[in-house]
Amino acid sequence: MARSQPRTGRPAPVLQVLLVALALSLLPALQTAKAQPQTTPARAAFLIDLSSGAVLLEKDADTPLPPASMSKLMTLEIVFDALRNGRLKLEDNFRTSARAAAMGGSKMFIRSGEVVSIQDLLRGVIVQSGNDAAVALAEAISGTEESFAQLMNQRAGQLGLANSNFVNSTGWPAAGHEMSLRDLAILAERLVDDYPDYYPIFAETSFTWDGITQSNRNPLLDLDIGADGLKTGHTEEAGYGLVASAERDGRRVVLVIAGLDSNQARSQEAERLINWAFRAFETRRLLEKGQTVATAKVWIGDKDSVGLATADELVVTVPVGSLEQAQMRAHFNEPVAAPVEAGAELGRLEVTIPDVTPVSVPLVAVELVERGGVGARFGAAARLLMRRLLEGVAG
Repeated sequence: MARSQPRTGRPAPVLQVLLVALALSLLPALQTAKAQPQTTPARAAFLIDLSSGAVLLEKDADTPLPPASMSKLMTLEIVFDALRNGRLKLEDNFRTSARAAAMGGSKMFIRSGEVVSIQDLLRGVIVQSGNDAAVALAEAISGTEESFAQLMNQRAGQLGLANSNFVNSTGWPAAGHEMSLRDLAILAERLVDDYPDYYPIFAETSFTWDGITQSNRNPLLDLDIGADGLKTGHTEEAGYGLVASAERDGRRVVLVIAGLDSNQARSQEAERLINWAFRAFETRRLLEKGQTVATAKVWIGDKDSVGLATADELVVTVPVGSLEQAQMRAHFNEPVAAPVEAGAELGRLEVTIPDVTPVSVPLVAVELVERGGVGARFGAAARLLMRRLLEGVAG
């Protein structure tokens, strides 16, 4: 008995699942060691490889916590954005208020009525973690710290920080002033990627203001592990925390930890986890942007088929040795009805690797396929008729 056919005059789409071979012969020999799951004494932790987006460790990463001075990263993002858009200049000077000068905790030691440049205030926040400098920046942009906190919350929404709320510019303990560690990592990635002109300030090891030299509070900068930012935080309520970024051989990771019980514990745990990220995992580019991995048949087009490729380069981070067992499968329906626009999503490519969450990315058409002319339609109709006749005989 012949199978029923759709009334569209085209064959029923068929789901194709193709196993795409990985060119492992082109990759260097890999070790066989596997990354072991990690525990951490930190209250919360989040570790991500920015090259691939792979999360290597997370512990209570979405729980809003008191961020202490780590929330100064949001203050800095707003200032960097104003500099990039020309609303501020590094050379701009502002007269500091008595309120800013009176701030307690870590300080830049600016004085009430003193005229200070944006450039110096930035170093006062980044290197010295100055609460006075953070308030001065907030007042320079919004007039009052309260208005600046509203701007911080508005900006957080724009950046997709789902578990953050700001009450002040400094991270000074206040009811409702909270951030999740995942949000801090998102913010850190933005600072690294979007502000290359200003990010190097995070790696400066000291800053002198008014004859007082203070060292950068980031304990990782002097350890030769690739660390070049970002921000420490500590209050009695929050414990010791750190947002750290490190780069080795073009590969960058961001670590956020919170709730440790001492400066030494923070330093040692951050160093351990960053070294683990680089030694136990490897990041590889499996496919270039636009690299064809499969071909789909086209129905009544000016071409019989269209190549399928990933829209972006495909980069993965995996435990060392796991890539030897990786598989890529292309999932798509064919034939595809013409016209087909270049870049149209036609399927998915799934990458499965032992001990790693499967990765699924879109497959898109690599070129435009126009609708075919009379000859293409006649040939398609003839092929469909012949197929139905054969199915009828077989049935």
